[in-house]
Amino acid sequence: MHTDTERCLRAVQSKDARFDGWFYTAVLTTGIYCRPSCPVVPPKPQNMRFYPSAAAAQQAGFRACKRCRPDASPGSPQWDERADLVARAMRLIADGIVDREGVPGLAARLGYSPRQIERQLRAELGAGPLALARAQRAQTARLLIETTALPMAEIAFAAGFASIRAFNETVREVFALSPTELRGRARPGPRTAAPGTLTLRLPFRRPLNPDNLFGHLAATGVPGVEEWRDGAYRRTLDLPYGHGIVALAPHPDHIDCRLSLTDLRDLAGAIARCRRMLDLDADPEAVDGLLRTDPQLAPLVDKAPGRRVPRTADADEFAVRAVLGQQVSTAAARTHAGRLVQAHGVPVDDPGGGLTHLFPTPTALAGLDPETLAMPRTRRATLTGVVAALAAGTLQLGVGSDRDEARARLAALPGIGPWTVECIAMRALGDPDAFTPTDLGLRRAAAGLGMPSTPAALIRHSARWSPWRAYAVQYLWATDDHPINHLPTN
Repeated sequence: MHTDTERCLRAVQSKDARFDGWFYTAVLTTGIYCRPSCPVVPPKPQNMRFYPSAAAAQQAGFRACKRCRPDASPGSPQWDERADLVARAMRLIADGIVDREGVPGLAARLGYSPRQIERQLRAELGAGPLALARAQRAQTARLLIETTALPMAEIAFAAGFASIRAFNETVREVFALSPTELRGRARPGPRTAAPGTLTLRLPFRRPLNPDNLFGHLAATGVPGVEEWRDGAYRRTLDLPYGHGIVALAPHPDHIDCRLSLTDLRDLAGAIARCRRMLDLDADPEAVDGLLRTDPQLAPLVDKAPGRRVPRTADADEFAVRAVLGQQVSTAAARTHAGRLVQAHGVPVDDPGGGLTHLFPTPTALAGLDPETLAMPRTRRATLTGVVAALAAGTLQLGVGSDRDEARARLAALPGIGPWTVECIAMRALGDPDAFTPTDLGLRRAAAGLGMPSTPAALIRHSARWSPWRAYAVQYLWATDDHPINHLPTN
C-alpha cells in the first residue's frame, strides 16, 4: 500500500487508525516516522515519505515518534491473510526464528536460500530479515524497559541483543533516547502486576467482538492447560527457551495481557502467539465490508461486527485436539484432552490460578499406548498417525508452514477428513479462507437464514465470502445459543 501515495496521504490527513501497521509515514523535516493515526498535525505532503515497515523507516535513518509509538501499532493483516514466501517469513520472524537460528535457520524452514529470502523481503518491505528482526528486538526492549524494573543488561540479552553496546546503540537510533531516558519517560505507576509478571496492552483494529473469541477459547479449554478466571482467559505456553503463563482480558480499546515467563528471551515470541491466538492483526473493516455484500449474512454482521477467528497458541497441540474432538461433544473432547495432559504433560506451577501442565508435545506423545485411550479404535489410529507425522516432521503446521502442502499432508493421513483438515487450517494454520461446509452447526445456521445447506451448494454460495470464509463461519456459528458464542460471566 505504501506505493499508493494518494491513498496514504488521505489516511494520514484523516488520522485513520484502520491503516496503522499497513504503512509508516516518515517526516523529512523532523527525521521521525509515525503511524497514520498520529495525533500531531500532519506535515506538508512534500515532506512525507511512506514505508512498508518500521524496519525500512529505521534503515532510512528515521526515528520512532515518541507520541504515537508506531512500533506498538497492530501488525499488518497481510501476514495472516497471505500464504506466500514473504508472509511466511514475516510470521516466522515475529516468532523469533532469526534471533534463535539466524537467517540460515529462517531459510531452512522456508525451503529457500538466504539470498532469495533477502531479495524478496527487501523488494516488498524495504528491509532484509536481520533489519526486521532488529526492529522487533527494539520493540521488545522498549516493553521491558518501560514495564519492568529489570537491570538494563538483563533487558539487553532478554530482547535478543548480542551485546550491551548493540542494545544501547539500537535504542538510541530507534527512539532517540538512551535506555535510561526511555525508562524515565514511562508512565508512573506499578510496572508489574506481581513479581515476575509483565503487564502489557495488546492493540487491535476496531471493532472487536470478544464474545465468540473468548467464549470459544474458554468453553473448549483443556483442564490444567486453560481456564477462565477473574474475567480473563488463562493458559500455559510451551516456548523455545522455557514456558509461560498468560492471562488475556478484553477491554474496549486493547487486550490486557499479563504474562509470566521462565525466560524473558521468549517475550517477543509469546506476544506473537497471543496476538495470533486472538487474531488481533485482522482488518475487521475489510472482512465485514465484504461479508455485508451478502444480504443474508449482512444482518448478522451488523448486529455484532468485528468477530475474530479464535486460533491457537500451538499448532501441533490443536491438531491433536482436533482429532480428539472428532464426532464427540465439546465436553467429551475436553475430557479426552485433559487425560492426555495429566498423563503426558509437563507439570508447571501456577500460584495465581489452577493451571497445572503444558500440553504434551508430539515427541512426548509418540510413545503413547493407543489401548489406554477411551475412544474408538479407528480414532486411536488417527491420533497416533497424526502424532507420528508431527514428531517425525513429515507434517509441519507451524507459522511458516506452506498451507497448501500442510492440507495435502493432513488429508493423506488415515482418518483425517475434510472437516478436520479445514478446522486445522482455520485455527492452527490461520487460513482466513478456511471453510467447513460439512459442519452440522454451520449447515443448520445456513438453512435458518435461507441459504443452501448441502455441502456442495454451500461451497458455491460461500464463493462470495472469499477470502474471508473463516470469518463467515464465525458469524454463522454465532446464531446458535452455545457457550462458545458467549463471553463467560464468571
